[in-house]
Amino acid sequence: MAERVLRRPGFSRRLDLAPWRRVLVVVLVLLAVAAGSLATGKVPLGREQLLALFEGAHTSVRIIVLELRLPRLVLGALVGGLLALSGWLFQQIMRNALASPDILGVTSGASAAAVSYLAWLAVPLGAWGVPFAAMIGAVGAAGLIYALAWSRGVTPIRLVLTGIGVSAALGAVTTFVLAFSPLTTTLSAYVWLTGSVYGANWHDVGTLTLWAVVLILPLAIKMRFAVLAALDDALATGLGVRVQRQRAMLLALAAAMAGVAIAAGGAFAFVGLIAPHLARRVSRAVGASQAVLSVLWGALLVVSADWIARTVFLPLDLPAGIFVAALGAPFFLWLLLREAR
Repeated sequence: MAERVLRRPGFSRRLDLAPWRRVLVVVLVLLAVAAGSLATGKVPLGREQLLALFEGAHTSVRIIVLELRLPRLVLGALVGGLLALSGWLFQQIMRNALASPDILGVTSGASAAAVSYLAWLAVPLGAWGVPFAAMIGAVGAAGLIYALAWSRGVTPIRLVLTGIGVSAALGAVTTFVLAFSPLTTTLSAYVWLTGSVYGANWHDVGTLTLWAVVLILPLAIKMRFAVLAALDDALATGLGVRVQRQRAMLLALAAAMAGVAIAAGGAFAFVGLIAPHLARRVSRAVGASQAVLSVLWGALLVVSADWIARTVFLPLDLPAGIFVAALGAPFFLWLLLREAR
């Protein structure tokens, strides 16, 4: 049977195992793509060379895999997973299939803050502050959207409409800053705005992993409210949920996840939109399994895009965000047409 029931004194929980089997399938696909990414590149590696890493492989092979390709792969998976989880949360909170960090203005807030830092503060203070600027911009944009949408409470439709308006305004700020920036700043900012994990190292991976743990633990505690957020406000209130408080907390978590992911990998577009929809198509069970599937699909999207960007156009190493956007734009148009019908 696909379902199990756990009962203890004072505790009862029904477990549906079918969605978790689908999770296992996506994990296997992600591992296969990861193995292909590690094996291919400017220096192709065979299966024997990869397996020899566990037995103390040649120094050059260890450097290529463990210092160049593997940190880039892991960072891409973390960035994609956090953006996807943020998108899943936004879609739950706003009960809108088109909700995602980039469409609602959170990505625009992170981009505007990061580009402003690169233009005016990077020379005197150093580039180390770009991630902090991006996180502050993302959370600040989410707070601004929530404040502007407030009118004796906040409804999902007001959040969506306000977010679209704030996104357009912050996009204009980014363009204005780039127009008056030096050429070197503009070029580096454009790569960052597209989304890239080029030059990733283990310090970046460790920092983002720490942020991911800090943000996912509260979500695990609040998962029941994240599931109930998709219900009508009156029904959720009848079930004992403090709707406005929980919505604000989940919105802050979603914005923070998007902010730290963008700070580490740049403004990858459409990952937070596509991955939750793929997760829902694989599993209709709303809950932890669907959130995990969203994370896996987001990781798979970014890792696959970076694999293509790094290998298909050799000797060029293109930003992975180009290929995610190439997939995301038609997907977004398809969603618009479906919602219109």
